[in-house]
Amino acid sequence: MFLPYARQSIDESDLKAVQEALKEDLITRGPPVAEFEKAIAEFCGARFAVAFSSGTTALMGAFFAAGTSPYDQVYSSPNTYIASVGIPVQMGIRPRLVDIDRSNGNIDLELLEKELETPFSRGKPIIVPVHFSGIAVDMRKLDKMIKHPDAVVIEDAAHAIGSAYPSGEKVGSCAYSQMTIFSFHPAKTITAGEGGMVTTNDENLYHRLQLYRDNGIERAAPHLQQPSALGYYEVSAITGNFNLTSFQAALGLSQFKRLDKFVDQRRKLIKKYRSLLIDVTHIQLFSEEYDERSAYHLFVVQIDFAAYRTTRENVMRALKERGVGTQVHYIPLYRHPVLKMLDDYSEFPKAEQYYARALSLPLYYDLTENDVERVCQELINLLRI
Repeated sequence: MFLPYARQSIDESDLKAVQEALKEDLITRGPPVAEFEKAIAEFCGARFAVAFSSGTTALMGAFFAAGTSPYDQVYSSPNTYIASVGIPVQMGIRPRLVDIDRSNGNIDLELLEKELETPFSRGKPIIVPVHFSGIAVDMRKLDKMIKHPDAVVIEDAAHAIGSAYPSGEKVGSCAYSQMTIFSFHPAKTITAGEGGMVTTNDENLYHRLQLYRDNGIERAAPHLQQPSALGYYEVSAITGNFNLTSFQAALGLSQFKRLDKFVDQRRKLIKKYRSLLIDVTHIQLFSEEYDERSAYHLFVVQIDFAAYRTTRENVMRALKERGVGTQVHYIPLYRHPVLKMLDDYSEFPKAEQYYARALSLPLYYDLTENDVERVCQELINLLRI
């Protein structure tokens, strides 16, 4: 049996939930969407949550809500998906990427603090910490670094539904940020097929997130310029239609009810991986200090392929032939053609070292401990050839 690096887990309760949603009068923007939003907000401890059609559109909505302008400075990690900085790049903003901490794959907070001390004359700082693989950035520590009164923090928690900060609050509580985004792609801990969510405690941001999701349409006072009337609406911004369907929300809500179960299984699998790989030479794992508070989305190993006289591509191909899927998370953002203005790799020595060795091994709910043993044995056998 082939073991992919990630996979959704769908059961009868999910199928029933989707089927019931399809029987409703409204199959988009119906009651399941509001129920899903409420469930996520309450779980995270946030006042508001707004559902979107994907994690990427959730980020787009967050940047819109933040009032991002071409004069702003955007700070983030190079070890992430392009969506984390995609909207600012489209606006002509040159993102300020900060090297990573190889013990967790996240942005190096000490280096970020130095970056934030660099003065600029226009705009505001927008900081996008990425909770890579489900390991939460120390947001309390980050919050204490921020001096600019207009700074905006947008947490990219696409990997981290169910994780907690070192200070104990749940990721998504927005205890130290203005907004947090989640993704419900099939590779994530819970899925809605596709889908995303933004949590916030700010009522104005909540309104702007809803505005962005629904083509910039205003329907009610006090946001209308003309008196409200039945059937009347105004378009106050050109955005797009980024709504989540009712049947997607129904799936997400059904999956959410098993979130704790999903997270517990992923932690058990991480523990099994550690027991089998911790003493293998030339393989580095993320620090286990994060395990108890992380809802791991990925299991990444850092392999010194050169020491084994092989390449990552050779290992990936050989594992695939043996029924084991792998992936690379991530190709650093500055290596992509769209960000060629950031091609000075010397600025990111730790990200380069990480990228040269990173390999994501299978991790998903339906994976068994026996499967993990098989993955590790295949990997170790290949490296020792």
